[in-house]
Amino acid sequence: MASEYHRGEMDISEQAATYGVFMLLTKWGSLAIAATLVLLTLWFCTPAGFIPGFISAVVVTVVGIIVLRDKPGEGH
Repeated sequence: MASEYHRGEMDISEQAATYGVFMLLTKWGSLAIAATLVLLTLWFCTPAGFIPGFISAVVVTVVGIIVLRDKPGEGH
């Protein structure tokens, strides 16, 4: 049985696709958590209130989208 194994001959397309989805969800999920934390922190933990917290969360989201989006030619 061990002699049937040949390194590098296994089809790993499903593992690669799963890894790609995991990284995609991790990247965008982290951005969502960061924006939510900014909103809630400014809303409840400072005297700033909801509107400045919401504006800050929108700014974090927009900057995050610009930074995290897929660049042309960056595929694997």
